[in-house]
Amino acid sequence: MKLQSAISLCACLFLTLADEGRQNTYRSPAIPEEAHFAETFDSGPLDRKWVLSKAQKAEKEDILKYNGRWAVEEGTSGNRGLVLKSPGRHHAIAAYLRTIFHFTDKPLILQYEVLFQNGVDCGGAYIKLLTHTDHLRLSQFCDTTPYTIMFGPDKCGGNQKIYFIFRHRNPLTGKYQEKHARQTAEDLSRYFTDRQPHLYTLRLYPDNRYEILIDEYLVSKGSLLEDVDPSVNPPQEVADPHDTKPADWDDRPRIPDPMARKPMDWDEEAPELIPDPAAQRVHGWLEDEQPFISDPEAQRPDDWDEDMDGKWEPPLVSNPVCSDAVGCGQWEPPLISNPAYKGKWSPPLIQNPNYQGQWSPRTVTNPEYFEDSQPFQMSPVAAVGLELWSTTGDVLFDNILLCSDVTVAQRWTTDTWGQRQTPGLLMQLLMATEQRPWLWALYVFTVGLPAILFISFMWPDKTFGPPDQDYCYKKTDKPQPDSPHDPERDPGLWAHSENTSSRKRETRQANRKADLELKID
Repeated sequence: MKLQSAISLCACLFLTLADEGRQNTYRSPAIPEEAHFAETFDSGPLDRKWVLSKAQKAEKEDILKYNGRWAVEEGTSGNRGLVLKSPGRHHAIAAYLRTIFHFTDKPLILQYEVLFQNGVDCGGAYIKLLTHTDHLRLSQFCDTTPYTIMFGPDKCGGNQKIYFIFRHRNPLTGKYQEKHARQTAEDLSRYFTDRQPHLYTLRLYPDNRYEILIDEYLVSKGSLLEDVDPSVNPPQEVADPHDTKPADWDDRPRIPDPMARKPMDWDEEAPELIPDPAAQRVHGWLEDEQPFISDPEAQRPDDWDEDMDGKWEPPLVSNPVCSDAVGCGQWEPPLISNPAYKGKWSPPLIQNPNYQGQWSPRTVTNPEYFEDSQPFQMSPVAAVGLELWSTTGDVLFDNILLCSDVTVAQRWTTDTWGQRQTPGLLMQLLMATEQRPWLWALYVFTVGLPAILFISFMWPDKTFGPPDQDYCYKKTDKPQPDSPHDPERDPGLWAHSENTSSRKRETRQANRKADLELKID
């Protein structure tokens, strides 16, 4: 009865927790003052700070380059987000930061959520941090607009990636070059197929380290100086473009043997395949019939002009006579491998006595060499933008944050993505004790009682003693093996027992004999 009561209490508790979980609703978080940019899209229609691109196609100035539609819609968890609506079309939208981000002595943290509501076949969901320039106009935002960082997921076919690209300025020429962080070895397929929101986070540190996280799980990390392609700093030495290989340089490790001669019986003209001499024509082969004949029902078209079209010939059709025969037309034996075939002769290879090794040009100082020890110090960022194309629509973006404080980012994560994560049953039970400490007594009772009953019923029929002692068996009807110290198994004790019994018998016989003699007398 106690066990049944405990189970009933647990069931009631679980139902209460489940009901509380269902009653939890999404709460829009407060915008952190420390953030350079923060957006939840919970206020309703697109805010005026978001600017749709009006860039036009270069070849057709009256046609917009980005004709995809954006909308703010409610997601699966009650929160609202920015949704890319038009499959197969180009989309572009951007918003200015609250304050320009400068790469100084604080980290850059960029994070946002993506939900592929219909899955994705081919398309990206990355975000661009647009470079601060005097010419930046969000209404003309397009693929050629300078950016500092591009980050986010991308998929096409079976190729899934998490892009992290930054544009590095060459201090010698002033030109920019894209640097791509190396892809993670993690399997990313489920983030594109499970139709669940996922949190993508990029962290850049002033010591040139970077970290990429998905759902707060670290999937990639590295250094801006060592783990990007092409490398930030060019090599100090390069191959001399004016150096050429000498004409007499022999870089052949093996050469044909000049002393080898083709054998006299080597026939290079022998064919690889020959007719099988043992083959015979199959009985029933119609050699006088052709497999295809002219269609007897075909007629020349009325507009056929032999002067222009040539002589008309009816099309060929299968010979009906051959439909039931094993074959028609001229019979030829099958081909088999020629045992005399050897192919073209070539001399065997030997080590080249004049081999000089593989030639390579000499190296010279790289005239374009420079050393940038602080690639973290990138061009300042003035806006965030989404410039995308996807074969699948309804891609939802939410809770975009750009800041320089890890604590602020963690609090934002807890208030946004974290509040929509359903904790497991064990976590729910532990969380319930924070407001109801008396639940610990219930947990101990409901867990301890079944454990005691289990031990009582399932404990073995023997108790364990010290390692050097025998087992002490309980009293049962099951036969038990003899102990090695059983007196019945000790030969010395057995002999002593036999001697004692013999003496007792002799004494009893002597006493009985004395009694008989007394009676006779």
